[in-house]
Amino acid sequence: MKQNRIDQKFEEDKKLLSIYFSAGHPNLDDTVPILNALQSSGVDMVEIGLPFSDPLADGPTIQESSTQALKNGMTTETLFNQLEGIRKSIHIPLVLMGYFNPMMQYGIEKFCARCQAIGIDGLIIPDLPVDVYHEQYKPLFDQYGLYNMFLITPQTSEERIRYIDSVSSGFIYMVSSASVTGAKSDFGAEQASYFERIAQLGLNTPTVVGFGISNAATFQAATQYSKGAIIGSAFIKFLEEKGVANIDAFVQSIR
Repeated sequence: MKQNRIDQKFEEDKKLLSIYFSAGHPNLDDTVPILNALQSSGVDMVEIGLPFSDPLADGPTIQESSTQALKNGMTTETLFNQLEGIRKSIHIPLVLMGYFNPMMQYGIEKFCARCQAIGIDGLIIPDLPVDVYHEQYKPLFDQYGLYNMFLITPQTSEERIRYIDSVSSGFIYMVSSASVTGAKSDFGAEQASYFERIAQLGLNTPTVVGFGISNAATFQAATQYSKGAIIGSAFIKFLEEKGVANIDAFVQSIR
């Protein structure tokens, strides 16, 4: 069986930059142009947000982009149609991030099969508890070669983190703080000690930090103790202000 692209990427000797955006935002047909621009500007991995009407973990910027995408007409089926044939041009890992409800409405197995056919490498489903996944869905995800990544926060117990580590593939998504997503200009001592504490656990699964990364300083701070970092809100704001054509400038400002 072919190695998952996420594993291949994590074997590279560098800190990884992952970018999140909401599919169908700013415009319905921006998904593929954004992916192409991100890859050519040197981004290591992309998380494509599947818009949902009630995105609980997301801050205002991502919520608004999600709402706009839904108004633009984005649906699960539309996104899959847009991504048809994407692997002819995109070779970096692609992760779909979304809530469980739309996936259940689509049909879990049908959803997984479609992801596999398109070449999606993994999923992040914030509202699917790790134990429910482990007991009910893991064999199905494994069958379709899909990694499922879980979130931990500064409040997650060590016992829970070790359980997540034991059932995880790909990476663990380390939420930098207990609040919702959103860009910050720097991290405090509390977050730095949390990053260090997780690093000292010696987990088998690499960690990637998300929430609050918006510039070179926060990217460097986040990746001091982890393999990479994810930028969402700051990128979405940039897209709204500067457009798809200027994506390269955003990525260079982080690197």
